[in-house]
Amino acid sequence: MTIKKGQIANGDPKIIVAMDYADAKSALELAAQLQPALCRLKVGKELFTASGPQLVEQLMQRGFEVFLDLKFHDIPNTVAQACKSAAALGVWMVNVHALGGRRMMEAAQEALANTAQPPKLIAVTVLTSMGPDDLVELGISDAPAQLVLRLAQLARNSGLDGVVCSAQEAALLRRECGEKFCLVTPGIRPVLATLDDQMRVAQPRQALEAGSSYLVIGRPITRAASPLLALQEISQQIGDVA
Repeated sequence: MTIKKGQIANGDPKIIVAMDYADAKSALELAAQLQPALCRLKVGKELFTASGPQLVEQLMQRGFEVFLDLKFHDIPNTVAQACKSAAALGVWMVNVHALGGRRMMEAAQEALANTAQPPKLIAVTVLTSMGPDDLVELGISDAPAQLVLRLAQLARNSGLDGVVCSAQEAALLRRECGEKFCLVTPGIRPVLATLDDQMRVAQPRQALEAGSSYLVIGRPITRAASPLLALQEISQQIGDVA
């Protein structure tokens, strides 16, 4: 079957490519090498600050669904208005920090519920670059998995669609939060890839088998000699799990 630009082969690609660039030109050059049928794109703080909503719109015009990864964390009204602005852009997914608390997350959910096409709303639990020692330094005695579970349950009870979590917590969250709860997993490293600055990592197929819904993958694709080939190889590694 020939896949046209913008068409998603299975309707729900599991790979989200992290567009960790400092300028729109680099991001658009990468997007030109990828296929919307195989992935979605994540626009984070650096790229959005440098290039703004225009870049997000350009990526969507090329057929890609966009995860706007700005991790909103502020007073409830400010976060609610920011989420409404993200929805107006037409993004597929937006996120907040679970540590902002119940009132903040509920305000975000309520703001999106009143929009014409609400994006998925997920919460960041514990960054995958953080380990137990980092949490202790912040005065948190819980193990990462315990803290992630508590924040995930709070996000679910606040009406959110899911959370960001590492693959190490995916099975626990899938069991405790249900099959419909969306688990977005960064720190994905294909076979033979380097760890870079990630600590709690997993291979693509392992993460999906553990319960992850979507996989955020950056450098193994963006820094590959052929990003499309790397994307296709990871899709093959996932196989029938997706």
